[in-house]
Amino acid sequence: MLRYLTSIIALSILISFSSCSDEGEGPSPLADDFDRKGMLEFWADQIIIPSYEEYRRSLELLLEAGNTFYNNPAINELVDLRNKYLEAYASWQKVSMFEIGKAEEIGFRNYTNIYPIDASLIQENIQNGTYNLELPSNFDAQGFPALDYLLYGLADTDQEIIDVLKDNEYKTYLIELILRLNTLTDIVFTDWENSYRDNFISNNGSSATASVDKMVNDLIFYYERFLRAGKIGIPAGVFSGSLISQSVEAPYSSQFSKILCLEGLETVERFFKGESHDSSVNGPSLMDYTDYITDINNTPNISSRIVSQWDVARTKINALDDSFKNQVELDNSKMLEAYDELQKAVILLKVDMLQALSIQVDFVDADGD
Repeated sequence: MLRYLTSIIALSILISFSSCSDEGEGPSPLADDFDRKGMLEFWADQIIIPSYEEYRRSLELLLEAGNTFYNNPAINELVDLRNKYLEAYASWQKVSMFEIGKAEEIGFRNYTNIYPIDASLIQENIQNGTYNLELPSNFDAQGFPALDYLLYGLADTDQEIIDVLKDNEYKTYLIELILRLNTLTDIVFTDWENSYRDNFISNNGSSATASVDKMVNDLIFYYERFLRAGKIGIPAGVFSGSLISQSVEAPYSSQFSKILCLEGLETVERFFKGESHDSSVNGPSLMDYTDYITDINNTPNISSRIVSQWDVARTKINALDDSFKNQVELDNSKMLEAYDELQKAVILLKVDMLQALSIQVDFVDADGD
């Protein structure tokens, strides 16, 4: 997915620097006594770590289904494997935005969900039998997009797909992809449990390297780059001027694009509003923090406008075909409408909210907003 963005970075970088410098300016807030530490504790203990726990368990179940299929490649086993794949892929959407700490260090997202995949590279890896999934050159030959290809894209019928996957090289590659997802997740989850949680919470200042500033930037970066652009904008041709239907998320299964997109949007909104992973409690949130700052500075409310805009965007996404590939090819205007509504929230988040919180953008965007 990021390959389509890099081609326009050079053209927009001057605009980006100008835009980013402006976004950090604005009226200085009054004394900020908001409990950032309490908010960080809630984020870590009630949202982030439980989300990783669910994702980790979903991958364990995916591996069990994969091993069962490996030993008995048949229709029922394929159906179960596909179901576990979707459950894990949906669970991934709940942790993808947390590219901080060990996840950032190891490039967690790059190894998990770069699309479109390179089918010829996957076939080359399988045929040669020699490949290193730790290399960046294999970003687009692994992760969930590669599983989507192997489980749905090898042939026209389920039985034909099974016949291909019966080949030892193919089913071995399938299992190694699942094992790779498990290994990476164990690394990130273990780091949160062992040390990063405490470091994350103790780093509760208001500097550019503090946890709140970094997490807010990660939320906006994920929303702008991977949700708005990756899931909808790029395949709809917003950046290239031409339709790229094969670059949607999960193109081979042809039924999960909308599910995954809505999961991503829900994750962002629930995090913003301070809803725990299991929805059982609400805690101090970015929405609370934004309201606190706008209240003490007597400035217009931002958070309610953000949430309202997400409601509008969700309505547009719900109106799309389950397969974004089909939607792009049959009526791309609806994809563009959904993109436009998602984009309106980018302005609210990246300009209005960041100005209110006096947080600087720490990444170079690819389209100048």
